[in-house]
Amino acid sequence: MKKIYTTVYILLALCVVFSMAAEEIKFGDPIELEESIDISIILENPGDYLGTLIRIEGTIVGVCAGMGCWMEIAGDEPFIKIKVKVDDGDMVFPLTAKGQHAVIEGELVALDLSQEQATMMKKAECEEKGEHFDPDSVTEGITVYQIKPRGVVIQNE
Repeated sequence: MKKIYTTVYILLALCVVFSMAAEEIKFGDPIELEESIDISIILENPGDYLGTLIRIEGTIVGVCAGMGCWMEIAGDEPFIKIKVKVDDGDMVFPLTAKGQHAVIEGELVALDLSQEQATMMKKAECEEKGEHFDPDSVTEGITVYQIKPRGVVIQNE
């Protein structure tokens, strides 16, 4: 009889674990757009999408370790990714989201960075990755595109 109870408890525990793993984590407003746009298409023609509501999806390849205020989403082509950035505290993305699939609805914004700002950004990225940074490698300002989300769904797989 004791074996039956133990087996039942183990099965119930497994059901709870598997149901938790399949849950979604939602942030912000519900996602309304039906179709996602490939990140490569957005980055090829960013002017077509600036200031409009878009939907993207992909694998989360990076999450802010400090405040959970941004995540990077892998694109549909190798070495392409886009940052999803919120104001600190608006949404807090968990570090455990890395490797999960996300659906994001938001606005594409452009950040025009001076050479000094671009140098600071590249330096911070290298420090975060533990890589060497050469300040002479940044010779001019850059424009960075990112998504300001209004709704995010992270699918625990």
